[in-house]
Amino acid sequence: VCKRMDLVCQRMLNQGFLKVERYHNLCQKQVKAQLPRRESERRNHSLARHADILAAVETRLSLLNMTFMKYVDSNLCCFIPGKVIDEIYRVLRYVNSTRAPQRAHEVLQELRDISSMAMEYFDEKIVPILKRKLPGSDVSGRLMGSPPVPGPSAALTTMQLLSKQNPSRQEVTKLQQQVKTNGAGVTVLRREISELRTKVQEQQKQLQDQDQKLLEQTQIIGEQNARLAELERKLREVMESAVGNPSGSGQSEESPRKRKKAAEAIDSLRKSKRLRSRK
Repeated sequence: VCKRMDLVCQRMLNQGFLKVERYHNLCQKQVKAQLPRRESERRNHSLARHADILAAVETRLSLLNMTFMKYVDSNLCCFIPGKVIDEIYRVLRYVNSTRAPQRAHEVLQELRDISSMAMEYFDEKIVPILKRKLPGSDVSGRLMGSPPVPGPSAALTTMQLLSKQNPSRQEVTKLQQQVKTNGAGVTVLRREISELRTKVQEQQKQLQDQDQKLLEQTQIIGEQNARLAELERKLREVMESAVGNPSGSGQSEESPRKRKKAAEAIDSLRKSKRLRSRK
């Protein structure tokens, strides 16, 4: 194989993976900018499936990054599965061009299959070979067996091994960005929870006030009913006495008084009914 052609292809594959990560981040930012902040409103939004697909692609990119980029940063290999990059581009373009995409597991079935096979093959077949090429691999082998002979070469290889075990700047920056994003999401959720608690307390207070008013109205209605019953009883007695007395001079003298009492009782009954209707 031509070495120059091999280097060019490796560079294209590495740059392709980095570009697809940036393209995914751009698509995710555009979708998140259009989604509402409330989680309950996001589920019923028209871009809910877009967000689910992009979140699943982000998980798949993280797995690929953890599997390959450690050895890519060490210049031991390139990002080998170029078909995975093409499939990720296909999914992202489908999400951008479709208003009502299919469900996430239907869209990502091919991507999950080929990426899983690529990672399994890389871990089983290629990683053992690359580990032998890692700086300090002879030191790790001697640590498993006899103790190494002290000297500058052993110290140098040990330092190189420890430096390779440390995460790269790109990984640290990405982790810091994820921590910031998660912190911002937690802050938003806490604010929403506090607002919901305030609304619940206000509603409970309104319910208590309404219960108190209802109790007072019930007491007033009971008192009015008792008054109405008393007035009806008095009116009945007056009417019965007016009907039951015989005719004569005594009746002619007492009848105006009784009529006056009956009129007063009727007026009181009407006033109480009006007051009850107002309540």
